[in-house]
Amino acid sequence: MAFWTQLLDVAHGFTILGITIRFIFSTIVGTTIGIDREMKNRSAGIKTHVLVCLGACMVSTTSQYVSMAFQGVNGDINRLGAQVISGVGFLGVGTILVTGKNQVRGLTTAAGLWVCACVGLAVGIGFIEGATIAFLFIIFTLRVLNLVDNRIHMYARDFELYIEFENTKSVRLFIEEMHKKEINIYELNVNKSDIKGQGPIAIVRVGIGNIKDRPGFIDKLREYEYISFVEEL
Repeated sequence: MAFWTQLLDVAHGFTILGITIRFIFSTIVGTTIGIDREMKNRSAGIKTHVLVCLGACMVSTTSQYVSMAFQGVNGDINRLGAQVISGVGFLGVGTILVTGKNQVRGLTTAAGLWVCACVGLAVGIGFIEGATIAFLFIIFTLRVLNLVDNRIHMYARDFELYIEFENTKSVRLFIEEMHKKEINIYELNVNKSDIKGQGPIAIVRVGIGNIKDRPGFIDKLREYEYISFVEEL
């Protein structure tokens, strides 16, 4: 505990050692968050997150330097940091994609880049305590809450399916079959396939009465002759 207190005291000071500690901590934060994204095969990985966190740390440190070097001059120490928070949003947008199955991918990665920049700003100004607490909550969100999110999705009665039909008539047969089995169809978006000679594709949101029937329900759909392919989204 005494070592941690001494480390914080050094990091709070605007010295070469203090600034170095800030950059080291920023690198650790960016690397850890980046590893989580790499393990999930996301577009922004270790290098991207580390660079964002280091850049934000540099901006915050520069703001502190300007404030100290030009004392008495009117200026806003938070101005550069505010530009980072808004500017990283454009980088995050580049990680968000809408797939051919109308799935939105990259939202968590974009949010991770943004929060990584925010932590970098806190570290850069010397607020190591707040950055550490935020860092722990970020890891908790990415690792623990991700498991909770997957668990909830697994046991949801309403879920989405991506279906490739043999022809246009197959869509009507599918709807009729769902009505017979008392499966609720909440939403049905049918589009023409980009592949020549392939039947229509659809994104379907359905609801079943008993969650235990969910695996068997999807397997049964794969047996229908008028359905070429089906998977849960």
